[in-house]
Amino acid sequence: MELINDFLNLTAPFFTFFGLCFFLPPFYFFKFVQSIFSTIFSENLHGKVVLITGASSGIGEHLAYEYASRGACLALTARRKNRLEEVAEIAREIGSPNVFTVHADVSKPDDCRRLVDDTITHFGRLDHLVNNAGITQISMFEDVEDITRNKAVLDTNFWGSVYTTRAALPYLRQSNGKIVAMSSSAAWLTAPRMSFYNASKAALLSFFETMRIELGGDVHITIVTPGYIESELTQGKYFSGAGELIVNQDVRDVQIGPFPVASASGCAKAIVNGVCRKQRYVTEPSWFKVTYLWKVLCPELIEWGCRLLYMTGSSMSEENALNKRIMDIPGVRSALYPESIRRPPEIKSE
Repeated sequence: MELINDFLNLTAPFFTFFGLCFFLPPFYFFKFVQSIFSTIFSENLHGKVVLITGASSGIGEHLAYEYASRGACLALTARRKNRLEEVAEIAREIGSPNVFTVHADVSKPDDCRRLVDDTITHFGRLDHLVNNAGITQISMFEDVEDITRNKAVLDTNFWGSVYTTRAALPYLRQSNGKIVAMSSSAAWLTAPRMSFYNASKAALLSFFETMRIELGGDVHITIVTPGYIESELTQGKYFSGAGELIVNQDVRDVQIGPFPVASASGCAKAIVNGVCRKQRYVTEPSWFKVTYLWKVLCPELIEWGCRLLYMTGSSMSEENALNKRIMDIPGVRSALYPESIRRPPEIKSE
């Protein structure tokens, strides 16, 4: 066995390099032709049933509006009931023929089963499942005294998608439906102070890549890896290491820094287009894809850059971070951040 591994250690890089040189040109030509056909014959969503978790704000809210504008029937779920009803009413006005809301917490397995069962009872079918619900935690790992207080991040971001997907799979198989998994560029671009959030998104990415293999062509999976998009997170709303809900735009400036924040509506449109065209991955804004190449090819450079931008100074505090000092330059914040996230969100009961 060791002899075989030694042989592969020597030959695999060589054959891989020359194999890719011959394989990649025709493969990408095939993908280009395939993308043209998928654009021309994109799925018609009129009358399709779409279940969206975390639909009360951010990307989830705008996904509801985008699906509604294309005539889809919607099942919307979130923890904030009043805000969810407001989104549902707007979706009806935009053009959804039937909007159904379910007040639920995806971190609870029983709630996930109930929201799927209620959707099937109301509509009789399910065509798209959009696993969008998520929360953010920001804290240096060593500053977290009680690790168990951060279980909610993985319970919502990862397990919430797993629970809902398991409950919905039999119905998605029947309709040859689609799953949208809301991962993040944070799965590979791992900013400090967000260890639990980054881990939850990386786990989500790996899980749904595995599901894509297991399910084959029965259920199509689109994995979404957004960059910085206008949302409550980019407004500065997050959970602290102690599990407390906080709004702090200074910390937001540190964690986002001089990266332009894209609109949630544009992101939602790109996601729905990608799902209808059966794209495997959607990254919005699309330029964020290059960060993955930098991560694979130059991981040390990415780590050095993160420490420089996020953790400048011996104290490693937010106040000393280079990102914060850049954002404090007059005019920078208004140039890079849309008006919607320059106003702090209210903290309301969930």
